Amino acid sequence: MSAEDKIKAAAEKVVGGIKETAGKATDNDKLVAEGKSEQAKGTIREKAEDIKDAFKK
Repeated sequence: MSAEDKIKAAAEKVVGGIKETAGKATDNDKLVAEGKSEQAKGTIREKAEDIKDAFKK
């Protein structure tokens, strides 16, 4: 996994966490859902890159 991809995945997870927390604090279900979705995308991106790395070895 390249450093750039790692940063993008981590950023998605962090931003998603912030959105989810803000949504919970403001009782905004849409923002909570967006936050969870972004976190999931970040996790999926990480796993996809891990799989690519495994096949490169």
